[in-house]
Amino acid sequence: VQLQASGGGLVQPGGSLRLSCAASGNILGINSMGWYRQAPGKQRELVARLTTGGSTNYADSVTGRFTISRDNAKNTVYLQMNSLKPEDTAVYYCNAYVLTLNQDMGVSMWYDFWGQGTKVTVSS
Repeated sequence: VQLQASGGGLVQPGGSLRLSCAASGNILGINSMGWYRQAPGKQRELVARLTTGGSTNYADSVTGRFTISRDNAKNTVYLQMNSLKPEDTAVYYCNAYVLTLNQDMGVSMWYDFWGQGTKVTVSS
């Protein structure tokens, strides 16, 4: 299973960006998909998460500015980021909790998968 993230870049304060992350490979099911971020010198933190059932949770710092959505048919999760602030600068990682076949064991198991990260820089 691979997660391919895209959409990062340089934006001015107050601007918007939309991140995308597509999951591909031997996917039997996805429970949840989400976005985390890691700023220089800081720990990785949850930004937003969305379950298959539609439940969402957001970091307090992005509530009201960021919106997570998902296209279940495409196994893709999006993060619409509005009113960006310099403190939103970080590498953003997508994450998915995926049911996939463990070929060695011959059974389906749930695993956490991570994308490669996409850098978001908010600066004037």
